[in-house]
Amino acid sequence: MADLKSGAVPVPFFDIRYSLSAEEKTGLLARWSDVLDHGGFINGPEVGELESALASFLDVKHAIACSNGSDALVLALKVAGVEVGDEVILPSFTFFATAGAVARIGAVPVFADIDPDTFCLDPATMAAKMSPRTRAILPVHLFGRAADIPALRAVAGDLPLIEDAAQAIGTSTAEGMCGGLGTVAAFSCFPTKNLGACGDAGFLTTPDPDLAAHIRRLREHGGGRQYFHDEVGFNFRHDTLQAAALLERLPRLPDWNAARRESAEHYGQLFAEAGLANGSVTPPAADSGHIYHQYIIRAERRDGLRQHLQRREVGCAVYYPLPLHLQPCFADLGGQEGDLPESERAAVEVLALPIHPGITPEDRVEVVAAIAGFFS
Repeated sequence: MADLKSGAVPVPFFDIRYSLSAEEKTGLLARWSDVLDHGGFINGPEVGELESALASFLDVKHAIACSNGSDALVLALKVAGVEVGDEVILPSFTFFATAGAVARIGAVPVFADIDPDTFCLDPATMAAKMSPRTRAILPVHLFGRAADIPALRAVAGDLPLIEDAAQAIGTSTAEGMCGGLGTVAAFSCFPTKNLGACGDAGFLTTPDPDLAAHIRRLREHGGGRQYFHDEVGFNFRHDTLQAAALLERLPRLPDWNAARRESAEHYGQLFAEAGLANGSVTPPAADSGHIYHQYIIRAERRDGLRQHLQRREVGCAVYYPLPLHLQPCFADLGGQEGDLPESERAAVEVLALPIHPGITPEDRVEVVAAIAGFFS
């Protein structure tokens, strides 16, 4: 490993400038100028263009743009037929929006444990949580790695399988790309995502034309035509300026995802060279389809390591410090410490390291040198 003094060079956890070069700014401003000229600021022509481009990129039949990834989950649950009082099984170790969407429509989140190697929903513990009230399964492709959809589908049977693909645009599996593996999928384009907008944005994908049409109605207050409403829907429409930004960035996404994979491979080499990979630090297992929205390690004395890195201006973050079954807002569901041991263990061990496409090899060397300094 290169001989760099730990903490000598600040390494930000995320730097949006990787996607805002002079050339990219010029293209972005040109697209926004077009929107300003035509004035269709909500669901304008760029929205339809973006939907077609996303469907093509993900090799799915239908992509429907909406306001953000959290609202995309609500729409997905609604069109899958989830109603008030229904149970939806999901992993406890994930971002809050997954469970929040279930609660927003009056359904009941049922928390299951994760596979310790992938951090994704474990089929065996999911099976133990199923009941006659189970209406859907909501796996999360966490950190850019695909959940084991074939195994989950084998347990779920005919139940709708809703993909939370918020962190997985471009993630691939032997069965195809995430977003085309289940009944319907929800994506986020929050600015820090692999495909990030310049504000909030999201979209859904589905192979079913009837579900796609239903989503389009629901995002427009439940009406198929203006001022006529078949059901009570939502104001989950898409911002045309964000669609224009995503159209400008989508062609670069394969290169950005490839850069993240290259960084992940380099991190693995550096940890092995430093003698950390088989003890103090556990890097993520290799997976050719992983897009590394986050590069997650397990670390001994995680909180001490985090403080050490922060003092040396090396960016890092904890995703997620408290599993959902232990969150105060879900206390009425009866979750207790010890219920989901792998989710609880992950919450005290995981640490995310810088992985955005702008990070340099020298940055990665500095990160691992700082970690090695802590454990030495």
